[in-house]
Amino acid sequence: MSTLPFYEPVAGDFAAVNQLILDQLHSRVPLVEKIGHYIISAGGKRLRPLVVLLSARACDAQGPDQHKLAAIIEFLHTATLLHDDVVDTSDMRRGRSTANALWGNAPSVLVGDFLYSRAFEMMVALGELDVMRILANATNVIAEGEVLQLSKVRDANTDEATYMEVIRSKTAMLFEAACHSAAILSKASSEQTEALRQYGDALGIAFQLMDDLLDYSGDAAEMGKNVGDDLAEGKPTLPLIYTMRNGSAEQAALVRSAIQKGGTDDIAPIRAAVTDCGALDYTARLAQEHADRAVALLDALPASIYRDALEQLARFAVKRSF
Repeated sequence: MSTLPFYEPVAGDFAAVNQLILDQLHSRVPLVEKIGHYIISAGGKRLRPLVVLLSARACDAQGPDQHKLAAIIEFLHTATLLHDDVVDTSDMRRGRSTANALWGNAPSVLVGDFLYSRAFEMMVALGELDVMRILANATNVIAEGEVLQLSKVRDANTDEATYMEVIRSKTAMLFEAACHSAAILSKASSEQTEALRQYGDALGIAFQLMDDLLDYSGDAAEMGKNVGDDLAEGKPTLPLIYTMRNGSAEQAALVRSAIQKGGTDDIAPIRAAVTDCGALDYTARLAQEHADRAVALLDALPASIYRDALEQLARFAVKRSF
């Protein structure tokens, strides 16, 4: 588990969730378990199960159901990672080879399907219809967001509104669903439930904005992925969209051409352009606005170490370098 301070209040819960995840990876087909364990053991920040646990505890949840929900959310997220890496033809994630790079596309997609179905088996066992409704809707929205993003690959005419729709669907939606379902499971008040739902949305947007900023300003070793991956895939993210809209004619033409052809041949001048025209500053400001909104929403919760950790997490979202 990470040593960042906002994990500390739920350290014991995290241990229970990790054990439950390992228990639920069992399969009669050895390759399913092998790929499942590989992708789960890659670690990462495990932010989505974290917000389940912190949200539930902030609403005074007791018992093991919150652990089950956190594991379900992690399985849903891991399934999307397996599928994303195939769609994006990625070969590195979290500093090591992707599953599709090691075993091929077909096994990665099918194990992703297994994790989705196992998550829904666990939802049925949880027996909370409202939670199932939230998570079923979330998986649909996430899939739609992925398809929308795919349809905009190498489309230099993509605007900021469409970009925001993509990141709200494919990234923020699962954060929102994690917080929302945790509040429902905890029998929180309607005001607290709505505040946590909106907190998850704002937090997820802030994280994705920073991810897209770091794609042009980060360090590959620290991030565990290649700098310029979005550009290589022809994805028109906000730094590029802003540069085409507000940069010089030369900068706009450079970015437009790079999106349309994909690849990283122009990564050095692109990084210079998004910096010089203020695109990275704009993206950072927007991320900060969403983080501030997330923090403000926490006023609906009673004071506790768990609410404090949720606030720390929102502030971390925009201060990190990985």
